[in-house]
Parts: sequence; C-alpha cells; structure tokens
Amino acid sequence: MTSLDTAMQGQRDHDATEVSETVPSVSSGLDRKIVDAFPEYTVRKDLVGKIKGNALVPSYVLEYLIGQYAATTDAASLDAGVNRVRQILADHYVHREEANLVQSKIRELGRYSIIDRVQVVLNEKYDRYEASFSNLGISGVTVDPAVVKRNPKLLVAGVWCKCALGYAYSGDPHEVPWQLLKLVPVQMSHDDRKNYLTLRSRFTTQEWIDLLMQSIGFNPDMFGLRAKLLHLVRMIPFVERNYNLIELGPKGTGKSHIYSEFSPHGMLISGGEVTAAKLFVNNANNKIGLVGYWDIVAFDEFAGKAKRADKALVDIMKNYMANKSFSRGREMMQGEASMVFVGNTSHNVPYMLKNSDLFEELPKQYHDPAFLDRIHYYVPGWEFEQIRGEMFTSDYGFVVDYLAEILHNLRNVDYGGTYERYFTLSSSLSTRDKDGVRKTFSGLMKLIYPTGEANADEMEPLLRCAIEGRKRVKDQLCRIDSTMAEVDFSYTRRGADEATTVHTLEETEYPRLYWRGVPEDETDDVPAGDDAESSDGGSMQSSVSRTESVSSGNVKPQPASQPKLSARERLALQAKPGRKEYQEGQHGVSYDKLFGPWIYGAKNITICDAFIRKPYQIRNLAEFLETVLRFSDRSEEIHVHLITGRDNPPEDRQDNDLAQIQENYHQLGIMFSYEFSGSIHDRSIRTETGWVIDFGRGLDIYQRYEADWFSPLLRMPALRAVRNFTVNYSPTK
Repeated sequence: MTSLDTAMQGQRDHDATEVSETVPSVSSGLDRKIVDAFPEYTVRKDLVGKIKGNALVPSYVLEYLIGQYAATTDAASLDAGVNRVRQILADHYVHREEANLVQSKIRELGRYSIIDRVQVVLNEKYDRYEASFSNLGISGVTVDPAVVKRNPKLLVAGVWCKCALGYAYSGDPHEVPWQLLKLVPVQMSHDDRKNYLTLRSRFTTQEWIDLLMQSIGFNPDMFGLRAKLLHLVRMIPFVERNYNLIELGPKGTGKSHIYSEFSPHGMLISGGEVTAAKLFVNNANNKIGLVGYWDIVAFDEFAGKAKRADKALVDIMKNYMANKSFSRGREMMQGEASMVFVGNTSHNVPYMLKNSDLFEELPKQYHDPAFLDRIHYYVPGWEFEQIRGEMFTSDYGFVVDYLAEILHNLRNVDYGGTYERYFTLSSSLSTRDKDGVRKTFSGLMKLIYPTGEANADEMEPLLRCAIEGRKRVKDQLCRIDSTMAEVDFSYTRRGADEATTVHTLEETEYPRLYWRGVPEDETDDVPAGDDAESSDGGSMQSSVSRTESVSSGNVKPQPASQPKLSARERLALQAKPGRKEYQEGQHGVSYDKLFGPWIYGAKNITICDAFIRKPYQIRNLAEFLETVLRFSDRSEEIHVHLITGRDNPPEDRQDNDLAQIQENYHQLGIMFSYEFSGSIHDRSIRTETGWVIDFGRGLDIYQRYEADWFSPLLRMPALRAVRNFTVNYSPTK
C-alpha cells in the first residue's frame, strides 16, 4: 500500500509516532485557543506555501493532506508531517510535463496512486461513464456508476481527487487499458457543524474574526476592522444561497484567489465567458449546468468593455439572479449557486465618478440596469491593498476544506431577519434593496455569529456594512438610469428618535463627484502639502478637508450663492517665471514648494534626469509623484514620463523599482512610464500647460539623511538640509 493509499482512508487520527501528545508550543494566545478548541482541524497556514513548490494544486488540496499528516504544533512531529506531505506530492501529484513517465509507472507497476483533476462524461454509445485526467492526459477510463452517484460534480467540471489507477491491456480496440480502482474527492466527508457552533462561544468576536482571517491565509494584524469585514464579505457566497456579488478594482488585490483556492464547492470560470448550456442547462441532453452542482460560480476577468456576451445568456442570468430559476425553452429549473463577478478597473475612483460610473468596465451587455439591480453587494476592490508577503500569516487557522464544509452546511440557515429585533430599515428601500441588505447581513451573521445570537451593538456594524454594499449598487444605478428612484439608505435603532444614514466611503471622500451638480469650491478635493503656499502667502492645509458633507440619500449639498475663486485657481496664480537659488544646508525646501504650482493642472509631465538609478534616487522620484498627486485633480488621469539613464552595470533592481512605482501609482490615477537614454545632459521637467523647469541637480537636492521609520526627516522633507542648487522656471512659447 502506497503512502497515498494510506491517505485515502480519509481518517483524521494519527499514529502515536506521528503526533506528539505533549503540550504544543504555539506563537500566540489566539493560536493556543485555536489549537485547543479544534485540534484536528487546524494547520499552520505558512506551510502551504512552503510545501506547494511548483505544484499547480489548490490550497484546499494541500491543506487536506497537511490536516492528515501535519496537524500538530509539536516541532518534531510537524517537520515529519511536512516531509511526508512533500513526499506524497513528489511521488503522486501529476505534473503535465511528466505525464508519460507516470503513465509508464502505472503500466509497469500495475497499480499506482495519483493526485489529479478528474472529469466524467457519459458515453451513450457504450452506456458507461468515462473519466478524463487533466494533467495525466488520459481519457475514456471506465468509472463505476456508484462513484458518479456519490460525486455528481464529476459530471459538471473537474474535481481534484486522489485516485488509484491500474493498467490491463486486453487487445480490444473499444476498451482503454486504464482502470480506475479507487477515487476519493479532496473534501470533508462529514458535517462537524454542531461541534463548530458549540466551540464558537470560547472566542470573543475579535478573536473569531481573526481566526477566520488566518483561516483564509491573512495576518489579521495587518488589517483594520473595515478591511476584515470586506474580506469576510468575499466569503458570503460560500455560506449564503443565491447571493449575487460583484467586485471591481485594481490588479493584484486577490479578488479571485478565494474562489479558486478556498473551497471544493466553488467553481471559478477564467476569462468570464461561459455558454448558457454549460452554466444552466444543455438542451441536447437536458442536463443541468454549473448552477445545479456548485455553491458558487465565479466569473474571473469579468470586466472588459470590448467583451461581448450572448444576449440570451444575459437574459437567463437576470431571471436566475432574481428568482433562483431558469429555463431554456423547456421546463423551469431551480438552482442554489451564488454568482460572483470579479474584474479589474482601468481607472481610479474619482476618474470613474467624474466620467462615468463605478460599473464602467463591464461589457455593454452587462452594463444594464436590469442586470445590475440584481446585485446584492458591490465590494469596493480599490480599498484592498495589493497583496504583499507580510500580509500572509504564519499562525494557525482552520483547514480550509473543513471550514468550507461548515459554510456549505450553514447555507440551510437564514439569519436575514434577526436584525429586526433591534433595527428598522428605511421604508423608502425597494424590495431588492432590502433583499440585498438581508442576505448580506445573514451571511455576515453566519460567519461571525454562526449560532445567530448577537446583541444590538454586535449586529450594528454588520448591518451598516450590508447597507453600504447595496447602496453602492443603487447609487450607481441612479447614474446609469435617470428613471431609477433614489432612496434613503438609513436605519433606526429601537428606542432612538433619529435615523442613522449610511454613506459609502467614496461618497464621503468625493462628495462633489459622487453627487453630480455640486460646484467645486475652495474646500473641495484639494490635497496639498504642508509647504504649499496660497496666493496670500498662507498655508493651504485648511483646504484639505471638506467642511460640508452630504446628509443622506437624495439630499445633495447646495451650490454656493456667490461665485468665488477656488483654491485650485488661487494655486495656479502662484506659478510665475523666475529663478530661485538655494544655499548648502538650507532648510524649508520641499518638492511641493519647488514644483507644485507649476505642475498644477498638467495632465502630461515629462522628467529628464539621467540619475534616477540608485534606491535613494528612485525614492526621490516617488516623492515627486506624491507632489504630482497632491497638486492634481484626482478625477483626471495624469501621465508622467521619465527619461533617465541605465545603471552601470545594468541591474534588475532598477527595473523592478521603477515597475513597482508604476504599479503603485497607476491605481491612484498617475500613469507613470519610463525609458532609458544614454544621451541625457540637461535636467528638466516639462508640462503641456506651458512650463519648463530647469534644475541643475535634478531631483537629488537633499543631503544624506537617516531614512528610518522613526525619523521625521523621512516624511517631512522641509526638515532636511539641501545641497547648493538653482531652479529656473520658464514659460514655453
């Protein structure tokens, strides 16, 4: 019996030699509580990355194996378990490039165990089920009907399985020599919900949220409460039936990761394109599609204006998302799968609000009020940071297939109305608005308070989060469809006299852009540096924060009674031709002061500086882009192009650093590009608004300083001493 055959027994208990019975050493108090409460169903989350290597296998497959062989905190036993899992992957995971070698092993040994993605079809000609193996590259393998009956998802899409294959050549051309001797899908085999609900009481709310964050692989210390709740919203489709969620945002924020790696009950469709036959029902054989077998059908790369979708498919999706039913001209069918749509945005939030709406990236067929009104929650993908190494946890969390199975079984529970004990929603909300709020609230309750018991103070943050996500959908619908009535997204607490209005974060940050028709005034959206000088010589710092706010729903700020010079217009008046000289050791000089007024209003800026090469020089460039950000209209895209010299000898670090700057500022509306030239002599900044700034030292104006996190010099450039340099400001003809 091979090591994988042993694993296929599906047992969670271990031999005495595999698991130490000594008290484990854990890294935190929360880890100890997790391990003590769920000793058989927790793993150290950093092990997945250490073990995975180049195996293109989902995390839940690896954690299934880790849960069997390395579910311990004893160092020696953990190392032994990790080595065993590595050996199983090395021996039995099928890499596509090694498919022929594995086929040969099966033939020579007569029986061999593998880990691969398996899909089954019915061969009507021979009245038998046949399996195909994704990485192994074989098909037509006969499958026992009993196996298909126990695992119907094999008929719809690939399922990761642990299989024992045999080889017996008969000479019959109608038979394949491959034999499926055993098949076990990689997923939990039982429902541990009762124990799960009982043990929830051992944890505080914050501890439980952190446990869930660690279970999906993130370090909770790196996130605030709002960010944690938004991460949990991504999990609601796993725990709530027929939940429709969309997330649009910048690249690299992990939008689709959870739908491909977290659960064996989810299906991620890459490219965002699918046929009605595959998704709903195949009229040729009347077989139900993906929505009949999966808890979640997620569409990756859903955004893209150039993409086209079949109108008939969109119409079926509308009916399904609203009524949980669908038909392709025959009988009406039901499905329980939640729909998730994730895609990338090309522009930042203020740009979208000024020029279109937050759904602007969707294909035309989906940029339809009737379709969008069926969305229960819009996750603001721009609020998620790009994934970095320090965001991942090395602490303990649930084995993901264990948690996925718990959430799968909690789909039978509905907590959508529990907030009504303490709160009442505004009567102006439509039925779909209320449905979106109720389903989101129910999902968050099942994740955080799975027993359904919580007091008013515990429920209120969840209710506000639920209202905000639906409000984001409705407010954008009002932009797209002028006939759509605006509503008051507020709630009233029992015993309170006044209602509490919920705002989206972008509504608070960009009120003039969020509600069109509000005039720009001196207090609106003018970020400035500490050194920015107003036209009368004073500081512009007071204009950073907006003094008026949007009150609620369809009530907008009123125009000022008298026109007056805006802060942006006053800023532009500071830019004058001239020459400035700075002495060695002088203080009080910043890029804001040197360049701010002259780059104000520019949408195209070109920097010529041969020495943007070393790390500190590239840091200077990043600080200059901060100035561009502060002195530009956030609702516009600003193109900044750098012409610089190559490091000598050329280093990947220079390219990597510049590429990182490009990525970081793109999501802020600064479109940074660069090129290398060996013939740069003068150093200058040019704008299409008519200014040329010549400066002898380029951006390298500061003397060396200690750039540690605790030094005020790092974030307050005016405190730094400068070198001797001059700056000339000249208008172009």
